Amino acid sequence: MNAHTPLAFTASPTASPTASPVVPVDRTTILGAADTAAGRIAPLWPLKTFVAVNPFFGLADQRFDEAAVTLGLAAGAKTTMPRGFYLDALSRGRITDADVTAALAEASVPGLPGDRDGLLATAREWRGETPDPLPTMADLATEATGTDWAAFAVEKISAYAAEYFDEGQAPWAAPAKEDGLYAGWRAVALVDRSPEVAGLAGFRKAIAGLPESAEEMLIEGATRLELEPAALPMAFHRLLMSIGGWAAYARQKVWDDGLYGRENGTLLELLALRLAWDVAVFECLKSDPAFAAARIRSRQPDPDFEAFSASLAIDCVLQTAFDRAAQRELLDRFAGPADSASPPDEARRKTVQAAFCIDVRSEVYRRALEGQSSEIETIGFAGFFGFPIEYVPLGQDRGGAQCPVLLTPQFTVHETVRWAADAEKHGILDLRMARRRAAKAWKAFKLAAVSSFAFVETLGLTYLAKLVTDGLGISRPVPHPSVDGIDRTVQARLMPDIAAGESDGRATGLDDKTRTDMAEAVLTAMSMTGRTNGGFAKVVLLAGHGSTTVNNPHASGLDCGACGGHTGEANARVAAAILNDPAVRTRLVERGIEIPADTLFLAALHDTTTDEVRIYDKEAVPETHKVDLDRLEGWLRAAGAQARAERAALLHLEADRPVDPQILARSKDWAQVRPEWGLAGCSAFIAAPRQRTAGVDLGGRSFLHSYDWAMDGEFKTLELIMTAPMVVASWISLQYYGSTVDNRVFGSGNKVLHNVVGTLGVLEGNGGDLRTGLPMQSLHDGENWVHEPLRLSVVIEAPIEAMNAIIAKHRIVRDLVDNGWLYLFAMDDKGQIAARYSGDLTWESLSDAPLAEAA
Repeated sequence: MNAHTPLAFTASPTASPTASPVVPVDRTTILGAADTAAGRIAPLWPLKTFVAVNPFFGLADQRFDEAAVTLGLAAGAKTTMPRGFYLDALSRGRITDADVTAALAEASVPGLPGDRDGLLATAREWRGETPDPLPTMADLATEATGTDWAAFAVEKISAYAAEYFDEGQAPWAAPAKEDGLYAGWRAVALVDRSPEVAGLAGFRKAIAGLPESAEEMLIEGATRLELEPAALPMAFHRLLMSIGGWAAYARQKVWDDGLYGRENGTLLELLALRLAWDVAVFECLKSDPAFAAARIRSRQPDPDFEAFSASLAIDCVLQTAFDRAAQRELLDRFAGPADSASPPDEARRKTVQAAFCIDVRSEVYRRALEGQSSEIETIGFAGFFGFPIEYVPLGQDRGGAQCPVLLTPQFTVHETVRWAADAEKHGILDLRMARRRAAKAWKAFKLAAVSSFAFVETLGLTYLAKLVTDGLGISRPVPHPSVDGIDRTVQARLMPDIAAGESDGRATGLDDKTRTDMAEAVLTAMSMTGRTNGGFAKVVLLAGHGSTTVNNPHASGLDCGACGGHTGEANARVAAAILNDPAVRTRLVERGIEIPADTLFLAALHDTTTDEVRIYDKEAVPETHKVDLDRLEGWLRAAGAQARAERAALLHLEADRPVDPQILARSKDWAQVRPEWGLAGCSAFIAAPRQRTAGVDLGGRSFLHSYDWAMDGEFKTLELIMTAPMVVASWISLQYYGSTVDNRVFGSGNKVLHNVVGTLGVLEGNGGDLRTGLPMQSLHDGENWVHEPLRLSVVIEAPIEAMNAIIAKHRIVRDLVDNGWLYLFAMDDKGQIAARYSGDLTWESLSDAPLAEAA
């Protein structure tokens, strides 16, 4: 990797602001570098749809060890744990000498010690250094004056960004928001005296001399600071990472518009804003001798850079050894005799098939449910069940995107009321709208500048009883997610309207052909289309998932990522309604898929906080299935109790009290910082027939996707798995990984100190940058790490040549597997992990058993 030096940020000590640059940089080069830097930023979704994001997303085209250097320079970030973490694992025998030897052989970094003993000897000389990022002008000003101008700049930018991006929390909108991010900031900065009061004399004059447009500011700033052409991408990347949280949020705006083919310059405007701060600081302090001396020092080649790079390379080798240690444990779980269970189409027909999201939390519940009866089979599939919809709740004009953020909703489905005449529907709608208007007016009254004082004085005591019951967990500080300002009896009758129609000029629902196409696609992806005899159970449960917590800004992060950070019942209900449609089933027969007439699809929601499962639309269940429904609900209750008992070990519950009440209480305890552990511990993704993993205790750490390659003639389902669920799982895994190895840069700090800003994100404390990633309480129990920093191990039972073809076809997949962001393994037809992907479409055999061959 080419070394970047601090020359990226310094202007010539004797150069005047209007002097020609030493190295001329053309406009195209500067703007291209800005685009490159913007592409290195991972997006951050707002709190209402807080989905997991790979914080290294923009660096996937670099090797893991190369990205470690890049992020060290751009953000002072660590991409591995402190050296002592790995040395301790070595001393405990968790990492073996063989793991280190294999990891060293796998490394492709020049200059590493030649053998294991040499590497470990060098590793033990580590003194605990952390990387320093390249200095910006604000950093140099801090060094020269003793005033933390870097933190001051972040504080001012963050305050402006919070006003600009606010999504409804602030009573008043930002005054210059309509002008755009950069132009609005410039207008505010021209009248803001606080930098001058703090000591930056002439700040407003410097701002007045800056261009009025963001694009021209990028050109002017790079020219004034004499940024070298080769260093421009790193220089701009460093500036963005200095306000990494807001940069990530701006990147999400760009991402979202990009999905719909729209241009969005928000992130480039933010870069121009941050560059303008550096130019202004330079203008204010250029005559200060200490500042000039700091700039001269920063222009000298860094004598420690090679040592810095070598130290990071050693850490990456140790991380790989730690990954290999965990992989040995995974391989051992599948090293025993193959499961002799018959494939589903040859087995006796099951009473229940229950399809759950591939989420690692489902693995625990699926094991528990299958343990209740041999009449139950479970299936793993993406939690949006293949239906990328926008689901519009009753009384609203727009809904949320119920699909992975890699996709856009293809259909709009409105909520309606079952068995209601038009007059009743209008009455229910009017009631809901009235309640919402009243709630909005009441909130405005409580928060208004004048009435807020009178409100507290006159009505404060009336809230005492509610405070007491909320504090004791008797009531909920916020309504249950399943209730939205509507009578509970009506709530039970709400359902998706899948009929094709139109609303406000937009097509809604799905027509007959589309329903059939979607049904075929879903059943194919679930490896159910080739089944006969016992292939479809009498009851097929489609269980989405969500969570129920209170006083938790990141609550949506515990919901279904495949549903765009929403709960998954809407997708499950749409899927069930379509698969129960007699017309759809008739057309499916014409396509070679026959669903038995007595098979009933039911939608449900798995609450991952309480391990309770709610079945929807029970009122529509025919009498022929009432007994089956009763048995299913009994099995679900028993499985929930078993799953809660298994999870209890990590929740530090009181030993002398029953488990269930304690876990159920956590969902409405507003002081609970760990209502559940989410996906902490996630480390593996397995795509194979369920009989390969049935009965194997994977500890709630594995994403499980049902897949039978023998039913996938052209490997379209395999391609879908490797380009969507596998990628999403890697995002989740790497979010947890990044938040663990460097919570300062990639995480969100201490949950207790969080303050919600603009309803879109959190600050830690009352200022600073917007925080990304996960809080420490989602990773650490106060004494030990609950999540281990491991890169995802993906195990797929499929022919190697089929996987290679997909890797070669899709750059996003090849970057992940070739650059060390995840590990890929092949499972053989005996259920053992037989080969490891070693890069460049080559594989290393781990077993003497033959690998699956494509037909």
